[in-house]
Amino acid sequence: MVRARAALVWAALAVAIAVPLAIAATSPLLAWRQPVYIVAGLAGVVALALMLVQPLLAGGALPGLPSPKGRRVHRWVGALLIAAVLAHVIGLWLTSPPDVIDALLFASPTPFSAWGVIAMWALFAAGLLAALRHRLRIRPRVFRLAHTGLVAVVIAGSVVHALLIEGTMGDISKAVLCALAALAFVKTVADLRTWRLLVRRRS
Repeated sequence: MVRARAALVWAALAVAIAVPLAIAATSPLLAWRQPVYIVAGLAGVVALALMLVQPLLAGGALPGLPSPKGRRVHRWVGALLIAAVLAHVIGLWLTSPPDVIDALLFASPTPFSAWGVIAMWALFAAGLLAALRHRLRIRPRVFRLAHTGLVAVVIAGSVVHALLIEGTMGDISKAVLCALAALAFVKTVADLRTWRLLVRRRS
């Protein structure tokens, strides 16, 4: 029974990730596009998929990866997530530097650009905070609150960014992946009762 449940969880996660990736990779919108543009677009889809995995790892919700093992994998996946976002941005820069500059300066006429940039900087801040937490001797309670707050911005910004883009991802698969990522984050925060740290701090 336990093995069947574990297999079902991993299978569902694999489907949730593989379907949007497959739809994006086979989209007719990629016809005649440069390889670097295709890689950049798929890197964005991979990043969104990893945002679904990250909260589940942090909360020890994946079978075979309970805490603290899941949190160790969480750190490596976090580095992979940052790399995927960098590949996404650098690839878009190589194909259209003016568009990326406008996005970074919040001067782009496309609304989704600003949300993507906000999510990107929040992700970098969350990663930097995690990397320097021991060196800066940040208290665990302060780290969890700050890290969770930054990740909330990452998830919200990424979801809005993805939903506003009319790109290679299918509308339904994109909406489902975004919803699952948001739900995974909310579930993890609820399971870890992170809000109690804020209540204690105010007290």
